[in-house]
Amino acid sequence: MRKIPKKRFLDVAGMILRNKMAKEAIYPFYCSFKLTRRCNFTCSFCNCWHVKNKWIDMPTEDVKAVLDNLARSSTIVCSFEGGDPLVRDDILELLKYQYEKPWYLLFTTSERDMQQRYPMAEYGKYIDFLHISIDEGHKNLDMYDELEEYTKWGSIVTVQIVVTKNDVGALEEKIKRCHDAGVKAVVMCAVHLKNTKDHLPDLWSMSRVGLEMKKKYPGVIISPDGYFNRITWDHGCDTSSIIVDADGFLWYPCRVLEEKTINLIDSDLMTYLESPDGHERRQRMAACDIQCAWYQYYATQSFVNPRELLSAWMPYYRDLLNKGKQPVFAASPIAPRDPRDLIHAQIVQESAIRGLPASESLIELPTIDGSRHP
Repeated sequence: MRKIPKKRFLDVAGMILRNKMAKEAIYPFYCSFKLTRRCNFTCSFCNCWHVKNKWIDMPTEDVKAVLDNLARSSTIVCSFEGGDPLVRDDILELLKYQYEKPWYLLFTTSERDMQQRYPMAEYGKYIDFLHISIDEGHKNLDMYDELEEYTKWGSIVTVQIVVTKNDVGALEEKIKRCHDAGVKAVVMCAVHLKNTKDHLPDLWSMSRVGLEMKKKYPGVIISPDGYFNRITWDHGCDTSSIIVDADGFLWYPCRVLEEKTINLIDSDLMTYLESPDGHERRQRMAACDIQCAWYQYYATQSFVNPRELLSAWMPYYRDLLNKGKQPVFAASPIAPRDPRDLIHAQIVQESAIRGLPASESLIELPTIDGSRHP
């Protein structure tokens, strides 16, 4: 995990304060950058792949111009998404370029056989949080069997689980698998987009199950409590996050309303956000009555809300304390015969799950030999 200058955090804190004073999310802190619309999946809840065969990606230099623009803004988490960003031939160059920017990078992919097809260990050097989409919609549930392999690439691994109306009951099995592998999970609803099937789950059921899973598997689900609460509200979203399309245009105030504004290749983001048009669009979003449950619009505000900071950031604490290292525990294929060895293995596993290196967390303690009797 990269080190971000303290001044950057102070600047962002100032913009959070300005948002609070203005009573509107003028400055976003999370940006989803769609690097391409090409993808090797055809999920029925997604409309990116509808144009994948005729889509031409932005030139590398234009992508870099957008990244420069975002780096001048309030963005402190940038997410490379798609389509699937791995299909771009210049992805390593873009990863290296963004690594100098003052943010954390989240990289989302659903590609199969990544360890064979891509140099993921090299890519991992420039990725802070690797999100891997695994769910019924992607028809790739077999990838849960490879979670331990993904943790070897150097990034903090999170399984991205898109839940449809038919999959709410299957959520716990996936969360338990993430727990056992020592990885995180981000849980989100399948949003109903234009030209897609309506897979949006019952929001009250989703809210209840999500909060139950967070209590049962603490530290695994990074979706904040605020997300599971807000999806049941009449209005629970805001512009704390933004989406930039694969052509460089800004969807604003949100993706659901299907409205694009400026092109970030040549138009300054911060100037636009402070403009009358930006303000008018935020007002329109505040009056919107569509309960879309789009994750980033409902969740991001939890990470900057003083009342929700502890809940939202708790899953990340172990990684920050562990200097960004992915906690991994490889169980022995042969069960230990000595009960003391089994106890030792359990302690090591718990240490890994908590994100503490075994060398620092285990202390040699005196023992009593049970074979001796007075």
